[in-house]
Amino acid sequence: MLDFVQKGGPLMWLIVLCSVTAAGIFFERLIYLHKASISVGDLLRGLATILRKENYAEALQECASTPGPVARVAHALILRHGAPRSELREVAQEAGQLEVPKLERNLALLATIAYATPLLGLLGTLLGLLTAFQEIAAQSGYATATDIANGVYESLLTASASLGVAIPAFVALSYLSARVNNLVHDMERAGIEILAILDEIRGRKPPAP
Repeated sequence: MLDFVQKGGPLMWLIVLCSVTAAGIFFERLIYLHKASISVGDLLRGLATILRKENYAEALQECASTPGPVARVAHALILRHGAPRSELREVAQEAGQLEVPKLERNLALLATIAYATPLLGLLGTLLGLLTAFQEIAAQSGYATATDIANGVYESLLTASASLGVAIPAFVALSYLSARVNNLVHDMERAGIEILAILDEIRGRKPPAP
């Protein structure tokens, strides 16, 4: 492996660095999103039962003991349960907006690696071909295949290595983005259902004189 990196030229070290960084981001985000994912249906059913009894303290404790952004959005809503509906909708939106950057952390860097690594491979290919043509020029146009082999080999190594990094990075980015979108949808669902439950509780109460 080290021999391939050395023969690929200086750009191969950048490609290797990109591959290590992309792998680190993927596994870190995978673990974080796995911890952030919960059974939203179970949480909302439990909160609905508690809230219909108007036991807000227990509902807050249930949210606090549940990890993930969905529970934090529900916690923010229940904490302000006495506020008007329009204000509660703003609370839900703001709580969700605070969670999204945490979910998307380092995904922009992963996208940059996925897009930039093929360009590094293209640059390495051009540099390798330039080396090969320099050998031809140095031999007055009579260079043998052995003379230009190093330049061609370097260009092929950088091209294949860059694609070998970029393709998995694209796949990882698509997968992680889909996981983030699912969590955002869960947060929106939690906000809508908690608002509906709070409206139901208010509807049971007689109007103030």
